[in-house]
Amino acid sequence: MNWIAWALLAAFFAGLTAVLAKIGVTGVNSNLATAVRTSVVLIFTWGIAFATTKPAAMLEFPRKTWIFLALSGVATGLSWLCYFRALQLGDASRVAPVDKLSVIIAIVLAAVILKERLTWQHAVGGLLIVAGSLVLAWRSGNS
Repeated sequence: MNWIAWALLAAFFAGLTAVLAKIGVTGVNSNLATAVRTSVVLIFTWGIAFATTKPAAMLEFPRKTWIFLALSGVATGLSWLCYFRALQLGDASRVAPVDKLSVIIAIVLAAVILKERLTWQHAVGGLLIVAGSLVLAWRSGNS
């Protein structure tokens, strides 16, 4: 499978995640719910990693890899904590599109930090994502 197929699968599972998490977070502490979800992710991903590679391969990671994977993990944890709280307080059909503004942040950070070249497609697509998120999240009369 190519990157598009994997990205579409990721999008499907992310969408499914929003609905399942909204149901699961109802009536419980959102931070504790996030911890339960994260524990399942931890066990699941280690199982996949051990089934597909030798655990000793981690010992070969450069220091930079460890640092940036750890920072990415902290960012993921913070994102999930905020996402679960948002789901607890709002409709999944409104929270998920706002969460997808992360695409815009990723595009900007990729240009600034990774020096990736931005094109007119990034600008147009980014503006459409922002517009779509605002339209989907907006509800007249209340928040």
